[in-house]
Amino acid sequence: MENQEVTTKKKKSPLRFIILAIVVLVAGIYGYKKISFALAHETTDNAQVETQIAPVLPRVAGYVKTIAVNDYDSVRTGQLLVELDDEELQSQLAQMEADYRVAEAEIANAKAALNNAVVSIKTNKGNISLSDVKVQQAQDDYNRNKNLFADQAITKKQLEDSRYTLEQASQQASNSQSDLGTAQSRIAISQSAILRAEAQLGVKKAIIDQQKLKISYTKVYAPQAGKIGKRNITSGQFVQAGSPLFSIVNDSTYWIVGNFKETQIKKFHQGQEAEIELDAYPDLKIKGTLESVSDATGAKFSLLPPDNSSGNFVKVTQRVPVKININDINQYRNILRAGLSAYIVVPTK
Repeated sequence: MENQEVTTKKKKSPLRFIILAIVVLVAGIYGYKKISFALAHETTDNAQVETQIAPVLPRVAGYVKTIAVNDYDSVRTGQLLVELDDEELQSQLAQMEADYRVAEAEIANAKAALNNAVVSIKTNKGNISLSDVKVQQAQDDYNRNKNLFADQAITKKQLEDSRYTLEQASQQASNSQSDLGTAQSRIAISQSAILRAEAQLGVKKAIIDQQKLKISYTKVYAPQAGKIGKRNITSGQFVQAGSPLFSIVNDSTYWIVGNFKETQIKKFHQGQEAEIELDAYPDLKIKGTLESVSDATGAKFSLLPPDNSSGNFVKVTQRVPVKININDINQYRNILRAGLSAYIVVPTK
């Protein structure tokens, strides 16, 4: 009988009910907090730290002569990073400059020819004046001899000689006029030759300037300040124009891009506060401010965006990128790294 009474007392002990009640209460409180938090916040773990990454690209092809930086070095804007061998380009430049001097000599020759043509015109005009005087003299002699021949004061041969002299003088005057036309034509030709030579000189000058620009491109400078990524080149390697040598990560400007579901962004607005937790530093709570919400979903920026108008359609919840600025960025700059995963909490009430 005593054993039955002890067993009955154990069965009726309230301890297990107390423990069960505590568990239910804790679970209720935890569930209430979770539900309340979910109703007043939007969260995502699909987020990363972002920054500007500038690729370093050569603008001309060539062999790498020197590399002035190592992996993960800090660089400043305009710092020399890589120098390509410019010996061949310099040789081409010397040839171009020699062609330029030849073009200058051609212009000098054309100007000398123009000057000779101008002098010839002066001479031709003087000859024309002299020919006119001779023609007038021959005409007077012929008219006088005609009168004398009519009075039988001279012979017919003398009259014919004066006529021949007049014809000869007239022909010389005509020849002088032709020489003047030829000299004037030579001036036009010389002026055209000067213009052509000057145009060719301008072309050669432009080619030289372009070559000098190419030579300047053999020195590759940092487009922005930051830290070098992994180098993809070695000394003596041939690189093509536009091929990436390495990248520079901007280590002064960081922000967060959180990819929220399309059902979460209804209450988002610019200036809204956000809390950032980095996976690399889970105990660190970083404050941020929502700057903007993308006008397109992430799928639209992919290489092959989905086309729901063709084939079978399966509805998938889309993700919308949201840019979040980091408050007090200088406080966290040393620990931030582009690509770090983050957890974002945005209060909506």
